[in-house]
Amino acid sequence: MNIALDRRRFLGLMGAAAALPAMSRFASADTPFNFQASWINDAEFSGYFIAVDKGFYREEGLDLNYISGGPDVIPESTIIAGKADLTLTTPDTTIKAIVEQGAPFKIIGAQYQKNPIGIISLAKNPIREPKDLIGKTLAVPPVNVISVEAMLKISGIEPSQVNIVPYAYDPTPLIKGEIDASLDFTTNVPFTIKQAGEEAVSFLLYDFGFTIFNDTVVVTEETLKTKRKDLVAFLRASRKGWDENLKDPAAYPPKFADSWFKGTGRSIENEVYFNTAQKPLIETPNGVFSMSEEAIENTIKALGTIGIAAKRDHFDTTLLEEI
Repeated sequence: MNIALDRRRFLGLMGAAAALPAMSRFASADTPFNFQASWINDAEFSGYFIAVDKGFYREEGLDLNYISGGPDVIPESTIIAGKADLTLTTPDTTIKAIVEQGAPFKIIGAQYQKNPIGIISLAKNPIREPKDLIGKTLAVPPVNVISVEAMLKISGIEPSQVNIVPYAYDPTPLIKGEIDASLDFTTNVPFTIKQAGEEAVSFLLYDFGFTIFNDTVVVTEETLKTKRKDLVAFLRASRKGWDENLKDPAAYPPKFADSWFKGTGRSIENEVYFNTAQKPLIETPNGVFSMSEEAIENTIKALGTIGIAAKRDHFDTTLLEEI
């Protein structure tokens, strides 16, 4: 659930990719397939957990090896190092690696049609749209400042009109009133704020011009060539898992309390909140992971506002057509 890791570490950490979290292999299928998640086990990955538990991957002939992520995992480095066949990323970091470092990546799907990242504030001091940020203090992770500044400029606001300070992924300063707003996952932090006795309001960067996907499904060009059938099978099985999950976002988190969510330190109530909040950000008429031409173009334009020269060729929608 990381907002965006600093990919300046990308090449330096590729050699460290061997030091990965414990893997969860589910046997009795034909082809081994390694899937690197982008964060620790939480509701962000519920569809994949369901697909494993219900045998959807096995039905597609895959022996799925689910590899949990975390703050020290650079997802792209795991596929470059051959530790994973497929991973989930943020499109800005992936495409920046392609453009600036020549990384051989392809984006073959997108879990989130709308990026969950947004501006969160307290209801008693609400920030409901970009213009409300003028003269306010906004805490932003350093790696995301450029994205926030792009959103402000799109809204006709000079970044200098907002006091942007560093954010350490902790809503405590917001709850205490030390800042006016923070940038974080709108699917998660409002729950934490409510547990502290406050109510939160939020808006997505996506809804104010910074229109990018999130949890983009990424593979290397070599894997795309040599394991295309397996990739289509993964997408098909995963879509089944997500479709099942989104029927009732409150149904599955309690079932994972002693398995997928065990030991995370997060409550099942938190996961239900997260799962419910992310539903409209994932669903699309064309099916989970779909990337319409309009959505791709919007992502390309948004990345252009932060100096990343994305191209249509960085996205491959042909596998989704085979599902």
